[in-house]
Amino acid sequence: QVQFVESGGGLVQPGGSLRLSCAASGSTFSDYAMGWYRQAPGKQRELVAGIRSGGRTIYAESVKGRFTISRDNAKNTVYLQMNSLKPEDTAVYYCNRYPSHFYSWGQGTQVTVSS
Repeated sequence: QVQFVESGGGLVQPGGSLRLSCAASGSTFSDYAMGWYRQAPGKQRELVAGIRSGGRTIYAESVKGRFTISRDNAKNTVYLQMNSLKPEDTAVYYCNRYPSHFYSWGQGTQVTVSS
């Protein structure tokens, strides 16, 4: 069973930036696509961005041009660079496989965008 540990969240003002990291256990990390997901209070968890094992990326329309997903297979880590943050980006952010066959969800990392 693979485990994910997310980090890098925090409180940031609108227009600010954060870089999230997700460290994955297991030796087969490079074999599967990974995604960043988020869940705001009272809302369902949604996909933010995904990255295939070969590097192809996809993004939710709401974050296109602002967020960048990347991965370092040697470090079993996936990143999410978030720029031009908006209050509506406030949520708990999680990583997991993309787009399905999820492993257990980690604790996530809280991102709060507020002035």
